Amino acid sequence: MIRRYQARLSGPLLDRVDLRVEVDRVTRAELTATGTRGDSTATVTDRVRAARERSAARLAGTPWHSNSEVPGRELRTRWRVAPGALDEAERGLERGLLTARGLDRVLRVAWTVADLVGHDRPDPADVALALQLRTGVPRGVPMLLGAGT
Repeated sequence: MIRRYQARLSGPLLDRVDLRVEVDRVTRAELTATGTRGDSTATVTDRVRAARERSAARLAGTPWHSNSEVPGRELRTRWRVAPGALDEAERGLERGLLTARGLDRVLRVAWTVADLVGHDRPDPADVALALQLRTGVPRGVPMLLGAGT
């Protein structure tokens, strides 16, 4: 059913979707299980607040307020990722698996991932996670953005 729906969407429209994440159906046992699995709302709120503060500090003095607003050209030239961080994404661009717009969107998501985990700039793992979130293709990186990552 998902494939039929995706087949109806055109490439240019899908290219504007930043995140593609499959979510498994929750079982009754998982839904009714006691105990918590994952971070509390307060923990996630604190992490998001800190990420927004990192982003705001980086973007201070610019016309932008969040990573999603920054033009791709600016992300590629003004703020640099760690050396080698974009290698896999650039290979995807060269092979036609990503468009230029798609690469810019991966870069935006990578900056958000870096902000969430407390990095000064995206490293290869941040970009790999962004690429995984963008394409929906597993790349061997954990989807968890908890304090331990």
